[in-house]
Amino acid sequence: MTDRFTEGLLTQAETSFHLQIPPSTLGDWLNGKAAGAPLVHQVEPVRSGQPSVPFVAVAEAYVLRSLRTMGLRMREIREAAEAVRDAFGTPYGLVSRRIATDGVDIFVEHGLDDLRRARDGQAPIREVVDRYLRYLSWEADDDFPSSLQLQQYGDTVPVLLDPRFGHGLPVVAANRVPVKALIDLWEAGESVENIAYEYDMEPDQVDELRRAVISLAA
Repeated sequence: MTDRFTEGLLTQAETSFHLQIPPSTLGDWLNGKAAGAPLVHQVEPVRSGQPSVPFVAVAEAYVLRSLRTMGLRMREIREAAEAVRDAFGTPYGLVSRRIATDGVDIFVEHGLDDLRRARDGQAPIREVVDRYLRYLSWEADDDFPSSLQLQQYGDTVPVLLDPRFGHGLPVVAANRVPVKALIDLWEAGESVENIAYEYDMEPDQVDELRRAVISLAA
């Protein structure tokens, strides 16, 4: 299993693609600071071109992207990140389990209260924050996330980034099979029905994933 904090899971390009963040924006976040720590952490790659973004940093970048989507300015995001990290006593405060409870109040104190309504449906800001955070999953005895659901695949067949499975490849939440394994079989000529049988899935689930991958590659 890849260590969430000290081992690279993805390259910067892969992180940008999976989180749908412009490469230049991700680069700024990797080089930015808040409370004396990087906005998004990175590690030294084993070799040039190898992964340098650990899973915890993927989760951090996801939270930052969510805050930007809600309309926060970078100054407000840095202030909120500093407040959360100081309050929780960890450089990984943005992805602490506590972010889903008292962390939301800290965000509200540092600029979110100006956004009475969110862009995507006129929802109260706390509801919108909770909506984004539901894509992160924490184990019962762990303060930091263990997986991240990738929104672009939709909720019908949830797809995760999970450092315990797939070596950085997106995996199907229900069986932890890499999406690439399913698509490789389909591209090799296997029918949707045969692939579904092989991995104990429904044909419409495999077809849903196939269409999502085609759409993302377009």
